[in-house]
Amino acid sequence: MTHTTEEGRPLDTDRALEALDRLGERAQALRERIGKVVIGQQRVVDGLLVSVFSQGHALLEGVPGLAKTTLVRTVANALGLPFSRIQFTPDMMPSDILGAEVLRTDVTTGEREMRFVPGPIFSNVVLADEINRTPPKTQAALLEAMGEGQVSVGGTTRKLEAPFWVVATQNPIEQEGTYPLPEAQLDRFMLSLRLDYPDAAEEKRIAALTDQIAHNAGIGEPVMDGRELVELRRVIGRVPVSAHVVDEAVRLVRMTRPDDETCPEKLRRLVSWGAGPRASQSLVLGARCLAALRGDPTPSIEDVRGIAPSVLRHRIVLSYAATGEGLTPDRVVRAIVEGT
Repeated sequence: MTHTTEEGRPLDTDRALEALDRLGERAQALRERIGKVVIGQQRVVDGLLVSVFSQGHALLEGVPGLAKTTLVRTVANALGLPFSRIQFTPDMMPSDILGAEVLRTDVTTGEREMRFVPGPIFSNVVLADEINRTPPKTQAALLEAMGEGQVSVGGTTRKLEAPFWVVATQNPIEQEGTYPLPEAQLDRFMLSLRLDYPDAAEEKRIAALTDQIAHNAGIGEPVMDGRELVELRRVIGRVPVSAHVVDEAVRLVRMTRPDDETCPEKLRRLVSWGAGPRASQSLVLGARCLAALRGDPTPSIEDVRGIAPSVLRHRIVLSYAATGEGLTPDRVVRAIVEGT
């Protein structure tokens, strides 16, 4: 018995189920490893796993002190991947990220030559910390690398080694002196994830186990390596998707567009611009990944609805009327998903 993928390749059932079981085991091991360092935030952890296994990038938003850097570093360590952190500042230049051609002198021969010194973008996991604090030309350099998987410096194009995963952070409180990402650049991120304050029980555990958490952050063998991650990514890309699941993804995205006939009447005045086709692709891929991480052979409509807030919240531009009423993209997405 076989399944047929969207690309027309046959997917042997026994091999597919074996690969899905292995993926589910790896995902659970990753959750357990991350849970030794980061208490709570399970929704965000699952979102990051969907992002990295789906070959997508993630935008992480939360107030200071919620362990954003620690979370991403822990995921990188658990995956056995090199990690680099870029702290964005207003004076940062593209070369600070990409690298530059430098004139060097050979101490033996005295000959001079231009050599490329790679920047921090040449890593498997890149944390772009406070990406909205750097000017647009520097933001664009990073986002081009995200979209193309390569950088061009000194007239030479250099490929970035796979797997390549970027997680960018933003502080939602301090907006003075920032450079908000344009909508077209936000669309480059597959998911936008929000970290909330921990609940009372979780915060008590964090306070009581501070030393133990710090100790756990620096120990432990990787759950997997980059080669296995690339292999498991291919498995997710071959998970079959039913037509009604694709229909639901497209329906939700089209409902965000105020000029579409499916958009609810009461929402049309609240949205200036809705999500584009890339959102439909991300919904289907995210649903595939959610199902695969559970070990299920195919996603459901509930998987599409479950990933929808993270896929759509940063792709919707609210109108002045909505902003004046204190509405947020999350409330609009929730209304669309719930059909209210």
